[in-house]
Amino acid sequence: MRATDLPRQGECVFETLPTDVRAFQEWPWDRIAPYYADLEARPLTAAMLDAWLADWTRLSFLIYETGARRHLAHTQDTTNAEAEAAFFRYLDEIRPPAASAEQALKLKLLASGLTREGLDVPLRNLRAEADLFREDNLPLLVEESKLGSRYDKTIGAQTVTWEGREVPLPQLRPVLAGTDRGQRETVWRLMAERRLADRAALNDLWRELHGLRQRIAANAGHADYRSYAWQAKQRFDYSPADCATFHDAIEAVCVPAATRIYERHRARLGVASLRPWDLTNGEFSRPCDAPGTQPLRPYRDGGELLDKSAAILDRVDPNLGGQYRTMIAEGLLDAENRKGK
Repeated sequence: MRATDLPRQGECVFETLPTDVRAFQEWPWDRIAPYYADLEARPLTAAMLDAWLADWTRLSFLIYETGARRHLAHTQDTTNAEAEAAFFRYLDEIRPPAASAEQALKLKLLASGLTREGLDVPLRNLRAEADLFREDNLPLLVEESKLGSRYDKTIGAQTVTWEGREVPLPQLRPVLAGTDRGQRETVWRLMAERRLADRAALNDLWRELHGLRQRIAANAGHADYRSYAWQAKQRFDYSPADCATFHDAIEAVCVPAATRIYERHRARLGVASLRPWDLTNGEFSRPCDAPGTQPLRPYRDGGELLDKSAAILDRVDPNLGGQYRTMIAEGLLDAENRKGK
């Protein structure tokens, strides 16, 4: 880091903080740390609360957005070694010290007893996050993210040969929605065989992830990972018991209804029983009940999908549509399927 990168004497440190993440995302931790130090050192009073929170929010946003963009670039092409290295640098060099610095600010705010209208829910969330924080978990959480990256690379590499071309599995979904049952079966079996080829690797990955998450939960004082995750995801409005009750209701009401619908679909197809290739992600493979109806083609490619989605959002709320178009312009939305994604 150059001396000119640091705030000058007498200069408010946050006057030098970029507002655009693209000007921030290459910063090393030693360039970021003074901003956290400034927030931790400032006296926190009722009169200063709004300004302090605003500066903290700006800084947290830049950290979060950097991580999100690094992760996005990596998942868009898991074969790109440079994108993976940039994401891992963020995981190794930025996220752990930032998490520790964030924890110090959470404790500072909570200890102050300060609040204002509209802060009840954010403060509740901060208490939950602060209670879960353990320094020992920081390297484990980094490892968890890297295991997720390994999963993405494994899935992104899954391709098959179809009609003389190597294609990623998602590109075959339109075939599964077609009206040719024999072709649907062929494609379904081809995709299943390719997925099964990675069964051992994914099982090994799951075992690693399961053990790691049990350690994370134990370090945070939880009996199991579900209990830990419930707090981490801030599920304050319903409990695991509520979910079990909901599952029972689905079994009692929705499953019989779905069974009747499936039986009508089986009869329309004229087959003895429905097979996986008669359903796509749990839905009927045929677009509607009318015989001979062709599958819907609401868009030709990913670009048209984004454009049509933007037009819909413009009608819902011009501001929302504008934000969506910003994401398109900055390459933050990627609707195409391809190898490595």
